[in-house]
Amino acid sequence: MLLKGLQWEFKGQQFMLLPEKALYWKEEQTLIVADLHIGKVGHFRKAGIPIPKVMEQEELAVLSDLIRVLSPKKLLLLGDLFHSELNNDWNWLQLWAAQFPSLKIILIKGNHDILHKDIYEEAGVIVLDELVLGPFTFVHEPPSKALPIPANTYFICGHIHPGVKIRGQARQSLLLSCFHFAEHQAVLPAFGKFTGKYCLPVTAGTKVFGVVKEQVIAL
Repeated sequence: MLLKGLQWEFKGQQFMLLPEKALYWKEEQTLIVADLHIGKVGHFRKAGIPIPKVMEQEELAVLSDLIRVLSPKKLLLLGDLFHSELNNDWNWLQLWAAQFPSLKIILIKGNHDILHKDIYEEAGVIVLDELVLGPFTFVHEPPSKALPIPANTYFICGHIHPGVKIRGQARQSLLLSCFHFAEHQAVLPAFGKFTGKYCLPVTAGTKVFGVVKEQVIAL
């Protein structure tokens, strides 16, 4: 597996933006992903909607490859690791986590992470509401615009599944997953494939990086 990520320095830290829709923080040796939504397939299949079960297994395989290539000390999950109540997909997640006993796995609890904290911790996953690390505060949802942003605080989050629309000269358009870095917060793309995309506004000073097949490009 050859990494084709985009190297980027941000707030004095070195990052790699990966086309697998993950972020690697070099100084902290931390792999960061958001919104896997494991269990979502099982949730819909339980409701009688036929969705291939292999989809989630492929996503965990991609995450495994990233861990083996990058050898991170920590895996930071920015919420919505498991989509719903317990179903058979949880067994896959437990088996997957057991492959990496030396990896510190931290989950920032998301709105879909409704399982009891003990269930996650039995699988070796530390559950937090937020994490302050270096110059960043990691949360699941972007902070409310109605609340003041504390000084010297920069949030990195998920939840929104950001996308950016690229338009061609013949009026054709393409909606891409993206990394969206605004003034006070960054929103990471959803790692899970079984998710939608939401176009965030691009204002002055915003940096957007689109995921195009096997590369990340600055837009």
